[in-house]
Amino acid sequence: MKFISELVAKGFSDVGVMSAVKTTLIMAISSTIISAVFGIIIGLLLERFNFKGKKIVVRINRTLMGVPPVVIGLVVYMLLMRRGPLGSLHILFTVKGMIFAQVLIITPIVSGMIYSSALKSAMPIRFFAKTMGANSRQTSFLIIKEMRSEIYFALVAGFGRAISEVGAVMLVGGNIKGSTRTMTTAISLLKSQGIFSEGIALGVMLLLIAFILQWITDFLRKEEIVDENY
Repeated sequence: MKFISELVAKGFSDVGVMSAVKTTLIMAISSTIISAVFGIIIGLLLERFNFKGKKIVVRINRTLMGVPPVVIGLVVYMLLMRRGPLGSLHILFTVKGMIFAQVLIITPIVSGMIYSSALKSAMPIRFFAKTMGANSRQTSFLIIKEMRSEIYFALVAGFGRAISEVGAVMLVGGNIKGSTRTMTTAISLLKSQGIFSEGIALGVMLLLIAFILQWITDFLRKEEIVDENY
């Protein structure tokens, strides 16, 4: 805690800590929300429909779950560079570009976890909904509601990957002070400069932020469960 107080007192103007914290939260939360939408839809669709090549699609998704983030970062960099296919978007070395890379990293994780969970629980839920006369839309909402715990843990896993990412955001964001520098890239910079105590302090801050957000999410989730029981 002493490191953190010294960090705040000195302001860390050389690495731009406050800007890095803001950028980290914007990037992690935004990419997690976007990935949640795509990941949940993809995971449920993979479980619901059988089609030719489905096994290949599932295997590709599982492969992407474990792909090194720096590889995704390199691919995104090549896509967004001036001469790349998406160069006209002009989002390389911006927070938007970092979010784009993070979405590609996190979405397979969320969809893979949702798909695995849906294989175990979606069929009984669908059968129950059918016996109750529910239509397809009502059945889909019921599946999502009953799988909320699995969805919650998938989002936690995705957020954990987003907030701890270094390689992809370094390549796509460029680690620009006051713009695209995140807490993890700032730690990497401090390490390269041999400033270990400040790097550790920044790491503790990152853990505290992750813990606080996790605690808030857990609290809201428990409140929701209590309200449903009443």
